[in-house]
Amino acid sequence: MTDVKEPKILIVDDARDIREPLGVYLRRQGLRTRLAGDAAEARRALAEEPVHLVILDLMMPGEGGLSLCRDLTRDRRLPVILLTARTAPEDRVTGLETGADDYVTKPFDPRELLARIRAVLRRAPPGQPAVILKQRRFAGLTHDPHRRAVILADGSSVELTSGEDRLLSLLLDQPWQVQSRARLLDLLHGREARAYDRAVDNTISRLRHKIETVPRNPVLIMTQWGGGYWLAAEVEAVP
Repeated sequence: MTDVKEPKILIVDDARDIREPLGVYLRRQGLRTRLAGDAAEARRALAEEPVHLVILDLMMPGEGGLSLCRDLTRDRRLPVILLTARTAPEDRVTGLETGADDYVTKPFDPRELLARIRAVLRRAPPGQPAVILKQRRFAGLTHDPHRRAVILADGSSVELTSGEDRLLSLLLDQPWQVQSRARLLDLLHGREARAYDRAVDNTISRLRHKIETVPRNPVLIMTQWGGGYWLAAEVEAVP
């Protein structure tokens, strides 16, 4: 009998021959599941009951997986594992930068997918947000994770991608401390980190262009050559 304390997984895939056997397999492993054939059905399911993680196909009729992924990771802070036939590196990077926690290509081994589900849930336990959801000030700027934006000194704001928002949150968590590229990669992308070893550098570059006065001569997000990155500013929570 399934333990009601086990996480609930929403499987979103238009291919019945994938979602239904996968649902059966995960239930046999003690997880609770709900199935959806497209984004619209997934949204209805989420409105009816909470889930702890979403397995999401990218290529579906109607609303695509990337659009739904953005909403799930931005508004609901739900962990998402993308499940797709797209294998190009740029597709993987796009999916992860959209906010997904992992990226699994078809065909896949259900046992490996189960291991990835467990790993993602360990990094973001049910009911615990992955980042601090308070506004925080640093160097005259304010990070607003709810809007996924940085409010500049003049009152204007710049929007952040999911990857930029998560990376800035990690730096704000430990100002003045060098965060190694390996650690940042692991926190952002988990076990797939080595496949995207330029992802952190690219995200840092984009973030600097949004919040630094002179991106080529940064004074906030500093580089520790051969080590990683660190935030050179005092951080305070906004009351």
